[in-house]
Amino acid sequence: MKIAVDAMGGDHAPEHPVAGAILAARELGAEVVLVGQENRIEETLKRHSSAPDVSIVHADEVIGMDEPPATALRRKRDSSIHIAAKMLRDGEVEGFVSAGNTGAIMVIVKLYVGTIDGVDRPALAVILPSRRGRTVLIDVGANIDPKSHQLVEFGVMGSLFAQTILGLSNPRVGLLSIGDEASKGTELVRSAHSALEVSPLNFLGNVEARDIYSGDADVVVSDGFTGNVVLKTSEAVVETMLHLLREEFSKSRLNMVGARIARSAFTSYRGRVHYAEFGGAPLLGARGLSVICHGRSSARAIMNGIRVTMEYGRHRVNDRIEEMLAGLVLDPNHERKESVTGRNRPL
Repeated sequence: MKIAVDAMGGDHAPEHPVAGAILAARELGAEVVLVGQENRIEETLKRHSSAPDVSIVHADEVIGMDEPPATALRRKRDSSIHIAAKMLRDGEVEGFVSAGNTGAIMVIVKLYVGTIDGVDRPALAVILPSRRGRTVLIDVGANIDPKSHQLVEFGVMGSLFAQTILGLSNPRVGLLSIGDEASKGTELVRSAHSALEVSPLNFLGNVEARDIYSGDADVVVSDGFTGNVVLKTSEAVVETMLHLLREEFSKSRLNMVGARIARSAFTSYRGRVHYAEFGGAPLLGARGLSVICHGRSSARAIMNGIRVTMEYGRHRVNDRIEEMLAGLVLDPNHERKESVTGRNRPL
């Protein structure tokens, strides 16, 4: 599978995206195309001895992490994100991975590639660890202010993602709220609860944030604002816990001996909870395969983002989402209606 990697995206570009692409080519057998400023990419490649062959496609401009998406869309047509999205649209690559500006990626990918039939807005899904295995959280930042019927679409996409990637036959879907009673939550949450009840999903009802990690739900649906806060808080808690453990182990020789004895257990623990091991968040509902990584992604996180893209394509997640949504799109009044064939086609 040929995958375009945004070499200019993220807080540590181009070093980490380039290093991650090299790891993916070496360890996963991925065919990688680095998109970005050619001279900077080549300089970075020189610092990696015995690097496997990777292709480079030049892009003059770079979209900053804090640039407004609308500005990036209009004024930076020769950016690495624009060029990679065009390559995805034209079939030159099968997937696109970036640790760049999430809003810009969303807008540009939707412009060039479009969404699959039956999807109003793509959503970002992440896999989080739980006491019973893993939980899918959707959306984590793509849609700050969605409508209730769009949360149903997120539930359908998250459920299919859990089926194909986690191997669950009938995923349990919960709606993130401040209590499990149907009357709890904002107007959006209450309306979405009513819509999800008449959906074809295995809907459990409302769940609280703690249920993400208890494993009581396999898929947790949220608006992008709340989901992103949950995700960022979770990342900070994990990093803080690991930092505090390192501090405690360094306080005495006895603690250091204990740390050496338990090293394999702590390595395994880190692998289960650290965001770098989960790669990135697939943009479900968009045509093609797009995965957005954390802005602070390490080389390993970029490699795992490429791995997620390969898994996403191998399991035909998009095709299965489109099949399930056909004829089951819910309108804002929670009534089933047939999807409009041909809408959301790419430009």
